[in-house]
Amino acid sequence: MTLSSDRKRSIDSTRRAVLSLFLLGITVSVLTPPVVARTFKPALPGYVYKFPRDHGAHEDFKTEWWYYTGHITTESGKKFGYELTFFRHGLEHESTTDKKLPKNVYLAHFALTDETTGRFRYFERMSRSGLPTASAASNVFSVRNQGWSAEQLGNNYVLKAESDGVAISLLLSEKKPPVVHGKDGVSQKASCKGCASHYYSMTRLDTKGLMTIDGKSETVTSGLSWMDHEFGSNQLTEEQVGWDWYSIQLDNNTELMLYVMRRRDGSFDKNSSGTVIYTDGSTKHLTLSDFTIKSKTTWKSPNSRGVYPMGWSIQIPSLHINLRLDPVSVDQELLTKRSTGVTYWEGSANVAGDIDGQAVKGHSYVEMTGYAEAFRKDI
Repeated sequence: MTLSSDRKRSIDSTRRAVLSLFLLGITVSVLTPPVVARTFKPALPGYVYKFPRDHGAHEDFKTEWWYYTGHITTESGKKFGYELTFFRHGLEHESTTDKKLPKNVYLAHFALTDETTGRFRYFERMSRSGLPTASAASNVFSVRNQGWSAEQLGNNYVLKAESDGVAISLLLSEKKPPVVHGKDGVSQKASCKGCASHYYSMTRLDTKGLMTIDGKSETVTSGLSWMDHEFGSNQLTEEQVGWDWYSIQLDNNTELMLYVMRRRDGSFDKNSSGTVIYTDGSTKHLTLSDFTIKSKTTWKSPNSRGVYPMGWSIQIPSLHINLRLDPVSVDQELLTKRSTGVTYWEGSANVAGDIDGQAVKGHSYVEMTGYAEAFRKDI
């Protein structure tokens, strides 16, 4: 059967509209070609991690991210904090006939903080599966989005990102093995079944490489990075509006990860938790009752009008840990309207305090969501 030119244009128009709807995650009653709902796995207790397999993508889960943050020093003595994050978001419907239609949307964020001047810059990317511009491999660790990438190279990891005269090309080496957070293979975020993620970190990554600012390149002579990899299908509930997350790297070769899930009534969800990573790589799981986090002041964003806590004191009485985190700059907010559509604060902070009466110093990254608007439940 031969289609008329008008009929062909109509079909092509429908296909373009369908692609747009897929990218926006919108479901309609009539779609061409036919689609079926996808079923995603919940993050449930009993998951057994295996590396390097689990560095790769997990397409059976709806949402996944690879999160790199770190603190680097260049040959001229300048200090910077950086964030490079890759997201994979599975679409809820897929074509039964056209394999070229997307199954995933890929997003990425790249941010840099000049820890001397306080200047903050960030960039974002969005693409979809089926195109050569973005991918996340499941058999090896390789995630890409429009020229940005994170890949495993032997026992090391290579990060690359560039935008508007700002670039990093970094080589990361493990100083400790991956650390699994939570209990029985899951990091619980709420009390409901499956309201959780599979979550692990590489908490101490030696970092060297090359960095470019305003078109001028410098060697990165030293640095320390942190990597989070998290995947799940249903983490937040209607009562939760966002979270605060802290990664802390101390000069005594220990690290801490803490997160609190914030509820609409202002309280913290009882499933909030954390992990202490000791010098030998062993860990201790922390419940919400084990630690307290308080902020000294706030900062109101001139862009989003969101009001964020600043200057955090962290106490873990049973471990005799007392820390103070101070942001290197209050203005480290990302408004990602062209990618995830989420406004959040993600920034470098300095750490000082004591453990068992011994003075410690270090670096931290802090992430705060849901202060400019309630966080979306489907993340």
